[in-house]
This record gives sequence, structure tokens and C-alpha cells, in this order.
Amino acid sequence: MSVLAKYRYVFLTGLQSSLVYRWNFAARSAFSLVHLSFVFILWGAAYRGQTEIGGFNLAQTLTYFLAMLVIQFFISAQNEDYQIGEDIRNGMINQFLLKPIDYYTYRLTLFFSARLVTGLLALLPIMLAYPFFADTLSLPSDPWRLLYGAPALLLSALIQFSIAYIFGLLAFWFLEIQSFIILSLALETVLGGQMFPLDLLPDWAFRVSQFLPYYYQMYFPTAILTGRLDQTQAAEGLIVQLVWLVALYGIGRLLWTRGLRRHTAVGG
Repeated sequence: MSVLAKYRYVFLTGLQSSLVYRWNFAARSAFSLVHLSFVFILWGAAYRGQTEIGGFNLAQTLTYFLAMLVIQFFISAQNEDYQIGEDIRNGMINQFLLKPIDYYTYRLTLFFSARLVTGLLALLPIMLAYPFFADTLSLPSDPWRLLYGAPALLLSALIQFSIAYIFGLLAFWFLEIQSFIILSLALETVLGGQMFPLDLLPDWAFRVSQFLPYYYQMYFPTAILTGRLDQTQAAEGLIVQLVWLVALYGIGRLLWTRGLRRHTAVGG
């Protein structure tokens, strides 16, 4: 109970910190509607003169991108890697070496508090704009999708955070980790299905992407909730998600242990 109380205070502190920048988050979510409108225009042009692309119609594709936009605000690890890197570079991490606080759990608690704020703020403009594009969407009604989608979203969030945590810990070895973060972001954008649905890739490329963790960051939960995966594929994907999460957690712990051996504890 004392451990839960400890991280409950961390969570509440994270909420307060995120609410300080609530207008920034609200503005970003409002501007995301502009990005979404261009996505709708682009794919509307792509579908002109044909009813399906990759086995899905225009309404299903637009639903995919809308769902991904909403999910991104709830589970995306925004700036977590930068913040972890700055903690190491500035010596702020020293305080966690002297206190009974696990740094991974501390950062994860702050991550969830921030995503709760950004996710709820993102929903408001989308809900206001929803009546204007509701007729262009096609949401599946299978009840099992929510049953599989909920754990998929949680595991996706944990995978995203774990990858960001790993890249942040590279600051133990490198003075500047921005190039690594940009590389990771580029891979996530393409292999996570943010530019286009991954099932539009050639079969061999799509199968390769299913073995990478980026597939399970954004595309996998979005594909479950929008009808691009069947029940068997969803169940198999959840198992692979769990395997990747355990592997990434292990890598993070290894880097933390090795990094502390190099850490000189200056500053903080």
C-alpha cells in the first residue's frame, strides 16, 4: 500500500504538471483536425474512380486514420525519451539513486498521467467536429473488438514507453541522442502505420513488419478497432505484443544497470 501511495502522488503531480500546459495540448489537438482534413482530402482523391484499395473502401480507410489520431493522443510517448536523456545529462537522475523510487516506474507513472490529460483534451475538438464527417465513417460493430482492443491499447502504450525509455537511456553513452530519437520516430511513422495502413504493403513487407515492435505501437490496436484484423489475428498479435513488451523491458533494465556503471553522478 505504501508503494501504491508513493506512485499515486507521482501520478497526481504529473496530472498537475500536464494541466499547466493544457492550452498547448488543446491547441495541438485542435490543429490536428487540420491535418485530419488533409488526410481525408488526400485519400478521397486516391479513391476517385475506384471503390476499394487493398480490400477496404474509403469509409473504412478514413475511419482508420481518425481512430489512429485519437489513439495517438492517448498512448503516444511524446518527449519521454528527451526528458529521460535530460535527466541523465543534467544529473537530475541522481536523486533516484538515493531514494526508494524505481526510475522506470516513476517515468511510466508520469507518462500515463500526461497521456490521460492529452487524450481527454484531444477528444473535445474531435467530438465537436464529429457530426460533420460522421457519414463518411464506417465503424465495425463486433463486440469482441473492444475486448481485444482494450489490452492491445494498454500493451501498445507500454511498448511505446519502453522504446522511448531505451532511447533515453542512451544518454549514458552519448552526449546527444537526438539523431537516435529522430531515427526511431521515422521508423515509427512508417512501420507504425501512421503514413498509410500497413496492409497496403506488399505481402512480404507486411509480414516482415509484423515481427517488429513498431507494428504493435499504433497500427495493431487501430487495426483491431477499425476492422482490419480478424479475431484470430488479434489474438495472435496480443501474444506477440506481450513478448515484445517483456523483451523491451529486459533491454531497458540491462541498459539501466550498465549505464549506472558509467554514470559519474555530477549535478542534480
